[in-house]
Amino acid sequence: MMMKNIYGILGDPVAHSLSPVMHNAAFEKLGMDAVYLAFRVSKAELGDAIKGAKSLGIAGLNVTIPLKEKALAFVDAEEVAKKIGAINTIDFSRGTPVGYNTDGIGSMQVLKETVGELKGKKVLIIGAGGAAKAIAFYLDLEGAEVTLANRTKERAAQLAAKLSNAAAIGLGAEFKKQIKASDILINATSVGMHPHEDATLVNADMMHPDLVVFDIVYNPVETKLLKEAKRAGVKKIVDGEDARLSGRGIVQDMDKRGAADSGNGKGSYGCVGS
Repeated sequence: MMMKNIYGILGDPVAHSLSPVMHNAAFEKLGMDAVYLAFRVSKAELGDAIKGAKSLGIAGLNVTIPLKEKALAFVDAEEVAKKIGAINTIDFSRGTPVGYNTDGIGSMQVLKETVGELKGKKVLIIGAGGAAKAIAFYLDLEGAEVTLANRTKERAAQLAAKLSNAAAIGLGAEFKKQIKASDILINATSVGMHPHEDATLVNADMMHPDLVVFDIVYNPVETKLLKEAKRAGVKKIVDGEDARLSGRGIVQDMDKRGAADSGNGKGSYGCVGS
C-alpha cells in the first residue's frame, strides 16, 4: 500500500498559520493522497526536527518565523538561499534535504503588479530577519533603493552591507523621516500577526497618501498597519495574502526540480512558501 505523502510547516509559534488549510484544500482539489500539517518546533530542536522529518519520509516542509535563518545550517541550500541567508522550503526528494528561499518571488510579483517598475524606487523595509533578507535581496536585484529599519540597527547594517544600494536605520526619528521620503513601505516582521492584531510600528500620521504599503503578515489579512494606511488615505495597499497567492508560481518552480510526484499525471507538487 502506498504511503500518504506528508508535507508540513515548521515554526514557533505556528498555530496561526493558514498553510495547512490552503495546502490541504489544494490536495483535495487535485485528488492527491497527501496531507499538510503544522509542527511547532523551537530553534533548539530544529536540527533534530529536520533530520527526523527526513527519516520519517516526509516529502517536503515549509519553514516560517523564527526558524528561516537557523534552518540554513541543516540543509544543502541553493545558491540564492545561501546569498539571502535563510530558507523557507525544504525538499527531501533527493535524499539530502535541499533548502530553497521563495519568499521574495511572490513579493516581487505583487509589487510589480501594484507599482510597475521597481528600479529607482525608494523602499523602506521594516525588519532584518529571514523574510526581510529575501525581499531586500530581490529588490536589490531590481535596482530599488533599499533602506532597512530594525530595532537593532547593527543587524540591519549587516544585511545592508551585502546589498549594492542599501542603508540601515533604527526605529527612532530617522525612521519616521524615512517613511515620508519612501515610495514603498514593507513590514517584514511578525508585528501585527495573530494573536497580537492591535500591534503596529507605523501609524496613520507617519504615512503619506502616495505611499505603497505592503504587510507580509497574512493572519489577519487586514493588519493594524493596513488599517492605519487606509486611515492615512493610502491608495495602494498590498496584504500578505496577495503575496502568497502570487507566490503560487513556486509550485511550478518545484515541478522543474522534480519534487514529490503527485501521481496525478500533472507533474510534482511543491509547497508554497510560508
